[in-house]
Amino acid sequence: MDSCTASLRESLLKFRIQDATVTKNPGGGQQEAEAGEVKASRIGPLYRKSSNSMILSKRLRPQTALRVATVSIRPVLLSHIPQRRLLHQIPQLTHEAIFKKDGISGVLSPAGFDMAWTQYQGLMVHRLNQLTAGTTDENALTKSLLIKHARDANQAALFNHASMAHNNHLFFTCISPTPVPIPQPLLNRINTDFSSLESLRTEFLATASAMFGPGFVWLVKHTPSSSLRTLTTYIAGSPYPGAHYRAQPVDMATTNTGVHGQMTPEEYARSRTMPNSAGPVGHAGSFGLSSKNARMLAPGGVELEPILCVNTWEHVWLRDWGVDGKRKFLEAWWDKINWDVVDANAGHLGQTGKPQAKNRSRWQLSRS
Repeated sequence: MDSCTASLRESLLKFRIQDATVTKNPGGGQQEAEAGEVKASRIGPLYRKSSNSMILSKRLRPQTALRVATVSIRPVLLSHIPQRRLLHQIPQLTHEAIFKKDGISGVLSPAGFDMAWTQYQGLMVHRLNQLTAGTTDENALTKSLLIKHARDANQAALFNHASMAHNNHLFFTCISPTPVPIPQPLLNRINTDFSSLESLRTEFLATASAMFGPGFVWLVKHTPSSSLRTLTTYIAGSPYPGAHYRAQPVDMATTNTGVHGQMTPEEYARSRTMPNSAGPVGHAGSFGLSSKNARMLAPGGVELEPILCVNTWEHVWLRDWGVDGKRKFLEAWWDKINWDVVDANAGHLGQTGKPQAKNRSRWQLSRS
């Protein structure tokens, strides 16, 4: 066996040296030959460590194959990883740079703003991208998504994330780092509908403070008359008439079961199983998503546009204000309302209370 090993080693050395000599070029023949000798000298000791030629050859081959795979295969695999652009993204706030650096003075600390906007809105956007990837909804605006899926129980997760992202965006869009005077036409409208700005403030903050659970309080414009009203939605409920089935306007902890808290559990269960004039909730029926009447208002729906809201979810105010600080947070928030944005959302109300044409809020057009 020793003589066989020695003979194999000698043959391999000759082969390596001969191979290097044959492949030399006229300008560097001597250098190639020397390189071949170096290679042979490095390989030789491996064979001197064992008396079994079969084992020695197996030790050499896998290492060579691994080196080749590392160099040639890995770049090819990495180059074919699909790079998908995230279609839903966190919108850029007008005063975001100031809010990130200094927070919202008197309302939220920089860390509080980071949690309520950067982190939370980022989570909503991330989940939206997961839920809509590869579907016809991946390029839709959040408002379109929440209206489209408000009546489809199978898409409850998609509705919740789209509606929450949309609501939270409006909340932060209507905040200014410094107080903003209210435009006179908007003030006139408020005086007409609420008797005074102070009356609106009292009603708005009292409603938000009394909410037992997370949600939003809204100032909305009744589109046909341009009058202003307040309303409440819980959790991720939406004020849009197209999403009326998911308005969630009542606190279910303090009211009877039912859409408006007026039905007993038995009546509510019966209403969910018996046909009604509105048709079944879902895709089928005379008012289903697949019917020609799908764009019509739901029963009880009112044409309106939200122009201002406050977010009462605890993750917004609890960090900076503590468990008993909700009322103080609301009062501080009211002082930082950007009334110019509210007026723009209302369509720049004129002296007659009618919105001027072609003046729509830009926040609604952002993809969040």
